[in-house]
Amino acid sequence: MPTSNIIAFQGHPGAYSDLSCRSVFPGMTTLPCQTFEDAFAAVREGRAALAMIPVENSIAGRVADNHYLLPEGGLHIIGEHFQPVNHQLLAPKGATLGTIRTVRSHIQALSQCRSAIRSLGLEIINHADTAGSAAEIAALNDPRHAAIASSLAAEIYGLEILKADIEDARHNTTRFLIMAREPKVPAPGTPTITTFVFRVRSVPAALYKALGGFATNGVNMTKLESYMVEGRFTATQFYADVEGHPEDRSLRLALEELDFFAREVKILGVYPANPFRFQERQQTQGDD
Repeated sequence: MPTSNIIAFQGHPGAYSDLSCRSVFPGMTTLPCQTFEDAFAAVREGRAALAMIPVENSIAGRVADNHYLLPEGGLHIIGEHFQPVNHQLLAPKGATLGTIRTVRSHIQALSQCRSAIRSLGLEIINHADTAGSAAEIAALNDPRHAAIASSLAAEIYGLEILKADIEDARHNTTRFLIMAREPKVPAPGTPTITTFVFRVRSVPAALYKALGGFATNGVNMTKLESYMVEGRFTATQFYADVEGHPEDRSLRLALEELDFFAREVKILGVYPANPFRFQERQQTQGDD
């Protein structure tokens, strides 16, 4: 199979990353990888054309590992996808809500389904990931044991959905970045997100000065996060998403000012803004 038709993800078949790959690229073949590093390497080495990488969840927050991988992974962000997370309670055929005694899944999935788990009185068993727990339940084939995973996992492993959409929060959504070997920059004038990392110089008010250009030029910064690098408390890197294209005058001027006050500015991707961003904004404004 040509690698141009393969998209890599981290996890077992049926993981939410797998589901996201199939949602965005239904014609591509998904390639499960053991780690995020392996997914990056699959694209970098030409075994896959793209990778689907989660970076944050509306409940659990950021996927910390990937903030370290993105700047050094050798790939470019070419798109984003917002995947609703709908957790399913899965069990072998013949099981019922009355027969199950335990439920296993990733710790975050378990925490996101507390109400359903409590109401059913199930014993919790932590697992490395959601799809892996579904595969384990299928292998056990015991009506006393259940898993929390995606509907795709139910399909792949031949499990029954005993209770659908059991997540506590209906807004549970994961943001994914689509990675490729080469950049794919949209035309100026289209809704665009620019993602970059930078470090500031070790001088008073350096961050304030570095970010001042975005305010004065009217650039909307939708994300700014810091994290330690090189194991040093004094070495901090910042990860940022802004709305706009580097060829737009406002963002060009803001980046020039950032470059003056910061060091090691690196653009990770310039890519189309997903329509989900604007739908969410309209909904938020409607609630105000």
